[in-house]
Amino acid sequence: MNNFSRLDLNLLMTLDVLLAEHNVTRAAQRLNLSQPSISVQLAKLRDFFDDPLLLPGPRGMRPTARADELREPLRRALTALENAVATGEVFEPFRAVNTWRLGAADYGESTIVLPSLQALREAAPGTRLAIFETSPTRIVRKMDQGELDLAFHTSDVVASGLHRKLLFNERYVLVSRKNPARVSANISVAEFCALEHVVVSPDGGGFEGITDSALAQFGLSRRVVLSVPHFLFVIQVLMTTGLVAMLPERLVRDNPALQITEPPVTIPGFEMYMYWHERSHRDPAHIWLREFMSREV
Repeated sequence: MNNFSRLDLNLLMTLDVLLAEHNVTRAAQRLNLSQPSISVQLAKLRDFFDDPLLLPGPRGMRPTARADELREPLRRALTALENAVATGEVFEPFRAVNTWRLGAADYGESTIVLPSLQALREAAPGTRLAIFETSPTRIVRKMDQGELDLAFHTSDVVASGLHRKLLFNERYVLVSRKNPARVSANISVAEFCALEHVVVSPDGGGFEGITDSALAQFGLSRRVVLSVPHFLFVIQVLMTTGLVAMLPERLVRDNPALQITEPPVTIPGFEMYMYWHERSHRDPAHIWLREFMSREV
């Protein structure tokens, strides 16, 4: 039987990061230690558990069966310990030096992060902010690995087990260049379908979206002539061409160069959520940041 008293807490923290990264170099960078130090700690862990834990593989290192068994119980135990130690702390934003790590696509950057940025700089001037563009599946993995503090996305991250808070409901509007105007205020469905549309396809190359699904219920289709991966590029396209687009209202409502028109068909909107991990749920700094972001949107 292993003697738990001879196992250093630092070794467990190192093991937690190694099991997340599967790479000694990246683990050393995250822990701000040298690679030889991590290798020494890994040797001690292997001796304690009488198991290799991580074996060389074609892409980094692969965990053994024993390591896979340890990963989740170890993460839960360290999270509980972090929360216990943090109890009673008071967070003072003006004195804080935190580095916040947020996950958001370009829509979330424009509608959540950007409107909050100046107020955040004023409230916590000593902090830093890093934005990562990431997909729902990567949000879950990065939060499990402690690489994200908050993420902003729609409700398709629901099954992840993360905490979440509804920030707002969004709706779609028809957007075009204002001068010269191409779209009448009372546009018909036939006129709508005849326009040349641009769509956002995050995965690239798609020419259909939720608008097309809504039209298909009535046996209709529109002319989609351009597909792009990012919302912000669409806005540049609209201002320099005669194309139109169905876009989230918050993304365009304050742009004086664009004309916003109610579409002639009902297009379902979406809900925008803020997500965070259990490990930061009770942390005073994270609580402050979540409440701050919620107020600013």
